[in-house]
Order: sequence, then C-alpha cells, then structure tokens
Amino acid sequence: MVAIRPSMVRSYHVTTGGGIGGLSLRTHSPRAPREGEVAVAVHATSLSFRELLVLRGQYVLPVKPDVIPVSDGAGEVVAVGPDVRRVRPGDRVTAALFPRWLDGPLEPAYLPQLGGSLDGMLTELAILPEDALVHVPDHLSYAEAATLPCAAVTAWNALTGDGRGIQRGQTVLVTGSGGVSLFTVQFAKLLGARVIATTSRADKEQRLRDLGADEVINYRDVPNWHTATRELTAGRGADRVVDTAGTLEQSLRSVAVDGHIAFVGSLSGNWPPVDPRLLFGVAATVRALAVGSRAQFVSMNDVITAHRLRPVLDQVFPFEEAVAAYGYYESSRPFGKVIIKIR
Repeated sequence: MVAIRPSMVRSYHVTTGGGIGGLSLRTHSPRAPREGEVAVAVHATSLSFRELLVLRGQYVLPVKPDVIPVSDGAGEVVAVGPDVRRVRPGDRVTAALFPRWLDGPLEPAYLPQLGGSLDGMLTELAILPEDALVHVPDHLSYAEAATLPCAAVTAWNALTGDGRGIQRGQTVLVTGSGGVSLFTVQFAKLLGARVIATTSRADKEQRLRDLGADEVINYRDVPNWHTATRELTAGRGADRVVDTAGTLEQSLRSVAVDGHIAFVGSLSGNWPPVDPRLLFGVAATVRALAVGSRAQFVSMNDVITAHRLRPVLDQVFPFEEAVAAYGYYESSRPFGKVIIKIR
C-alpha cells in the first residue's frame, strides 16, 4: 500500500435538512484504505439538483447524519487497500453514484449512494470502494470528468437504458436546460437523433442549438409546447421524451404512439396529477430513472472518448467557497455544470 499524504485533510459535512447554511468545513486525519478500498485525492466536484435536495431534507433516499455531501467528483488514486486490482496509484478516476450497482437492473441492495447514505466527494481525500471506480476519459480535465456520475449517466440511461435505445432519425424531446438535459442533447445528437429542446429563456435558445438541438421551443412564448412538438413532427410526436421537469401530462401529449418517456424528476418539487387515459391513448412506456449502473457509466465513457465530447461548464469555485457555489447553483439557473475545484 502507498502511504497517504497529506497527514490532514479537509472535508465538508452536513446534516440533511439544514440547508446550505448547514455546510461546515472540518479538518481531520485520513484513514488508510481497507481491503477492497481506494484512497482518491479529489481534484474537482460537481453540483446537481440532487445535492440541493440532500441539504433541504427532501432527498428520496436515506441520508446519514453528518454526511460528507456530493456524489460527483474526480481525482487521482493515491493509495490502495489489500487485494485491489482494478486501479493503481496515479490513475485518474471518478466513481459511480451507486457504488454497488455494477450492472443489470437496480435492486434494493444497490441503493447505498455517495453523498447520501455513504460519505461523498466534497473532501480532499475520499475513501471509495474499488468496484465503484471508473477511469476518466483521457481528453477530459478533472473538472469536466466530475460532471459525469449523476447528470451524464442519467442522460445516457434515459436514451439507452430501456433495451430499445435510440434509432438513427428518431426524434428526442428534451425538457429544460439543466445538467441532465444538456447531456441528453449532446448524446442524442451523437446517436443520430433529431433533437427538440424546451427552455423558458430566450438567451438559452441559441446555446441549445449550438449544442446540437435542431429545434428549440420557448415555453414562455408557447405554453402548450406539446402542440408545438406535434407540429414539428408532422403530428407524430417525439419517439422519446426526457422529462426533467415533472411535466408528465405534457410529455404524454408530446410522445409518439408506443414511444418512451424517461421520467427524471421534478425541479419544481410539484407533482401534478395525471389522467391515466393519456397513457393509454399513446400506449407509451414511462420509466422513472435512478441515474444508472457502473456498466452504463463505462459504456457512456466509451462514446464520450470516441467522439471527444466535452461537458458544458458554467462556473468554477474554489474549495473554500463551496457554500457560495451552492448558492450560485440554487439561484442563478446556470447553463452547464457548477464545479468546486479542490486542487
């Protein structure tokens, strides 16, 4: 085993329900990795809406008291425990949000998650299970790689995880311009789809087109964006809808017969009722997502590497300004990922 340096590390801690103001920075001695564990010097972390839910006490899965938050990060392996075979010191890695979910369908035993029931990545040194680790694509910086575990894997699962996947020439409708949505636009375009995106901001319309969207619907100007989707698809509807906004009724009105809706969640926290007749009317599949497995992460990285895809970054904050980073993410509706750079 390689000795861990430095002798002291800093980590942020939070008890769920305390909000952003509950974040505290502490210094402590690191422990050595045990059998099957790896010590990773974290270089960068990335915020997602999930992190706000953890702080607010609204996350759907259990969160342990005094947890080190944030599921998404990337860094360098600095020490390995006994019998570790998949990585070695010097490797650039990130980690799957669900460390035990290696492949196949999600099962209850796989639900422990980084930055929730397990300590996360907002620390200078993370001790992680070997099985959770995924090598970083060579062309990405640590900051770019830190964006992948939650938003990117969710987007990849939304497009490919149902067993049918995207066929070239099909239409994908993406709601909003959050992290999952931006990755969905990028991936869908790489997979040969026609991409329709929605936004409420005129200043984001061209940026979505530059990222790969073929059509953009501003739902402030066109509240009935499902009607606009039908018009853009000659009445057929989108073959696949990636719903990140909890707008399931309009998604069902937008999707093609026998289409697929990947239901990511609700940024507003509202869950309006849905008439089941809409579901029968299009015979669509609605699939709720929980990020994805390590195998999906690796498959996604292969595509990212092959196409030299780069994530969209909005703002980078130093480690000491993590509270400000959370505040900016919560209030500024960024276009791209908000990064906390540790080293």
